[in-house]
Amino acid sequence: MSLTTPDHPGTTTPERPELQTILDEIVASGITGITLRVHDEHGDWTGSAGAAEIGHDAPPPVDGHVRVGSNTKTFVATVALRLVDEGKVGLDTPTTHYLPELGIDPRVTVRMLLQHTSGIFNFTGEYYPDGTVVAGIPATTAGKEWVDHRFTTYAAEDLVRLALSKPARFEPGTDWSYSNTNYVIVRLLVEKVTGRPLADAVRRLVVEPLGLTGTTQPTDETALAEPHAHAYYRYEDGGTEHTVDVTEQNPSWISSGGDMISTSADLQTFVVALVTGRVLPAGLLDEMLTTRTTPIPGMGYGLGVFVQDLGPDGTVVTHNGGAAGHAALMYSTPDGRRSMTATLNYVDDAAMTLAVPFQQGSQRLVDAVFRTAGAQAD
Repeated sequence: MSLTTPDHPGTTTPERPELQTILDEIVASGITGITLRVHDEHGDWTGSAGAAEIGHDAPPPVDGHVRVGSNTKTFVATVALRLVDEGKVGLDTPTTHYLPELGIDPRVTVRMLLQHTSGIFNFTGEYYPDGTVVAGIPATTAGKEWVDHRFTTYAAEDLVRLALSKPARFEPGTDWSYSNTNYVIVRLLVEKVTGRPLADAVRRLVVEPLGLTGTTQPTDETALAEPHAHAYYRYEDGGTEHTVDVTEQNPSWISSGGDMISTSADLQTFVVALVTGRVLPAGLLDEMLTTRTTPIPGMGYGLGVFVQDLGPDGTVVTHNGGAAGHAALMYSTPDGRRSMTATLNYVDDAAMTLAVPFQQGSQRLVDAVFRTAGAQAD
C-alpha cells in the first residue's frame, strides 16, 4: 500500500510507520507539533504529529513557514563563499580589511568567523565551563524580559559592538566556541562589499537560483506568512506562569545568527543542492565541509555546517536551529541521496525545558533515516 503526498499530487510514498512512531513520541515528550520530510532509497515521505496551535486539533502544515534559527548560518556562509568565488571576499583576509570601523582584532579572519574560531563574545550570552554566565542583550536574558522585548528593533552593528565590548573568549584561531556574533559580523561584511542588504545577497545567490519559494530573510519584519504553526514562550511572573504566542516577533534580536524563515521543502532543496555542488564550486565546497579538530568531543564544524560522524554509516552534513518556539532540522548525506528536514513548534522557556527531548528526538530521527537506511542500502 502507498500514500499520495498532498504537496506532490500524483506521487506516492511508502508507508514508514517507524518514522511516524518517532514523531508521535516526540510530541508525547512535550513538543507541540512536528513535521518531517525524508528522501532516501525508499522514496519520498512526509509526515506530521501534534498540533499547529495549542488548543486546536489541526496538525502542523508539512510545508508551513517556520523560523529556522541557526540554519540561517548555512545560508549566510554559502553567500560568503559565493562572494569568495566572485573575488569580493578572501577567506583568510583579516576581517578588519572590510570593516575597519569596528575595531575587530586584526588576527580574526573571515574563515574564523564562519568556523566559530574567532573567540569573539556571543552577544546572546556566554556560558562558561565553570557555570559562569555572562548575559548578552536584554532580549536574550529570557523570561518576561524576552517577551517584553520581542518587538524591539536591534541594529546589527549595535549587537556586534556590544559583543566587542566584552572580553574575548580565547585568542583568535586557538579554540572553538559557537557565537552568533560571528555571523552578524559576516552580515555586515557582506553588506559592505555588495553595497546591498544581506537579504538581497541571499536572494540573488541562493533563493532565486534554487527556486526556493518559501525562504526569506525578514531582518525586522514581525509577521510569518501562512501557512504556519504557532510558536510559544512560557515564563513566570509574580508566582504566575504565563504562556504567550510569540509567532510574531522582531527577528533583529538574533539577526543573521538565526533570523531566516523557510519550509521543510526549501530546506531539503537547499541542503541537497549545496552538498552536490549546485551552489558552490568544488574547491569552496571542500572548504565548507572541512572540519578541524576541536576541544569539544564529537564536534566537527566546517564553514556554516556541522559534519556529523555516524561511524560505519558515514557522515551527514547538517545544521539545526531554534528561535523561541520554532525550530528546524536539516540533514543530508554528502552525495545528497538521503536527506531529512523537519520543522517543530513548541513552548520555549528560560530553562530550556524541552532541550533534552528535542535533542533525543532529533538523534532518533537521524538514526532511523541515516543509520538504518545505510544498513539497508548495504
